[in-house]
Amino acid sequence: MQIQIRTDNTISVNESRATELKEIVTHAMRHCSNHVTRIEMHLSDVNGAKAGEKDKSCVMEVRLEHRKPMAATEEANTVAESVKGAADKLARMVKNTIERAADKRPSTPDPSEPDFPDPDIDPLSS
Repeated sequence: MQIQIRTDNTISVNESRATELKEIVTHAMRHCSNHVTRIEMHLSDVNGAKAGEKDKSCVMEVRLEHRKPMAATEEANTVAESVKGAADKLARMVKNTIERAADKRPSTPDPSEPDFPDPDIDPLSS
């Protein structure tokens, strides 16, 4: 699972901070990470240089194998809180998507039932 971090010009993320944010995402996605190919985080400060409540935004996009991308947004007081909120939302979305897909799969065929009629047997001759 590849995790990419993108920021606007008001948020700076050094290497240790990037590692911390990636760990938050990895932890949230731990149960469905084998279905995820890539996650992109877009971090921004909603109010720019001005202070304010819930002014850190994280838009997170997840790409699953053989599926369209999904995204979640979270605004919080800190970057870490916004990343955790968005990651938790996405983890629930991915889990639900995977479960729905599993529910739609056909059940295992009964081995006593033939898949195709035997062409040598005429069903009307009985």
